[in-house]
Amino acid sequence: MTEQTTETPAQAVPAAPAAPAEATPVPPQAPKPPRRVLRAVARWTAAALVLGGLGAGTALGITSMERTDVPGLATESDGRWDYPRLSLPALPAGSPRPYSDGNVAEIHHADLRRLLLPAPAGAVVDKKLDGGWVSTGRYLSEYAKGGRSDLAQTLKDSAPRHVAARGWTMPDGTSTRIYLVRFNSTAFAQSFLDTIIVSGSPVPLVGAPETVLDEGWSGGGKVAGTSSYVYDEAKPYGEAQVRHGYLVAGDTFALVVQSRKGKEGPRSVPFHQTVILQNQLLG
Repeated sequence: MTEQTTETPAQAVPAAPAAPAEATPVPPQAPKPPRRVLRAVARWTAAALVLGGLGAGTALGITSMERTDVPGLATESDGRWDYPRLSLPALPAGSPRPYSDGNVAEIHHADLRRLLLPAPAGAVVDKKLDGGWVSTGRYLSEYAKGGRSDLAQTLKDSAPRHVAARGWTMPDGTSTRIYLVRFNSTAFAQSFLDTIIVSGSPVPLVGAPETVLDEGWSGGGKVAGTSSYVYDEAKPYGEAQVRHGYLVAGDTFALVVQSRKGKEGPRSVPFHQTVILQNQLLG
């Protein structure tokens, strides 16, 4: 037999060490936070992103709302009334809004009754002034008898197209009446206003023989192109204090009246709110 021999592998000879390269300093690493801290940070970050998205959406919703979509919400701190959400009525096909570029004459083409401010929450609506058509005689009944004849003649000469009205009474006893009178042109509407407030002294209303300009009225909420004149009853008040305001918007004239028996009388905040909202509907 041929004898097998086992060769022992040669041991590797270690290479000569290379010249050491210049070492780059490594900054010390900060200690890693515990895992539970990382999880908490992740949760808070996600929550912040969600809340931020909700906040942005709310702000966008508010800033993108049209003026006609803004509701007259109640605010207990200043006594505002809770009006329904407001929106302008639909127009006949092809008819422009009164202050659009295509309506130089500033004519209201919408149904006049739909331009009346709705009654706020809690109001008891006057069955005789329920938002429908009324006669010029019913409108003139708001004025003292001594001043009706001239107004009646002006209305007759101007031949108004329609008169719409709505009235209501609030739980505190404040009575509100709104009249909208549409004329054939803006000139007739302005002329009628001039007849009422000639020489700066308006034709007196029933229960308010003398009136003065409302010093608290700042013209807030006014729509460009419209006019507003707001008055308060001069002291001493009668059985009920009376506030009223006039609006002219294109071919339409408006009278807003509020009265309340007692020492307090109608509060200025809901009265001004009512005038502002009615003006916005007309604009």
